[in-house]
Amino acid sequence: MSEAKCYQGSCLCGQVRYQVSEPLKMFQYCHCSRCRKVTGSGFAPNIFVPLTQFTWLSGEDSLGRYTVPDAKYFATSFCKNCGSTMPWLTQTEQLYVLPVGTLDDEIELKPTQNIFCAETPNWHTSFEQLPKFEQGPK
Repeated sequence: MSEAKCYQGSCLCGQVRYQVSEPLKMFQYCHCSRCRKVTGSGFAPNIFVPLTQFTWLSGEDSLGRYTVPDAKYFATSFCKNCGSTMPWLTQTEQLYVLPVGTLDDEIELKPTQNIFCAETPNWHTSFEQLPKFEQGPK
């Protein structure tokens, strides 16, 4: 039997590093106000990862955590040095929520759904409707 493929991720400063192994399954875009606040974006691309498939490689002691008191599942984790949002353990302690943008490696998995679409901000415009530049605009 072959070993599961692993992917690595890190924060912006590189102090916090983690590894996740396949199979990666649940990949979704969340448009809830909490995810928008924590990412500073219109939605959060997240993958849900079972505990057995996730390992901190370094810097776990550099993580901060914020738990929303009235939230059933939501919390957040971040590097205390650079502020990057990092994978966080759900309040049920069964899954990590992995912000896909923190992966260092490309993955084949594509998002399968959007959730909390009723909370999508009115300024959101689909990617297909906007001009595209290979680098920053001129």
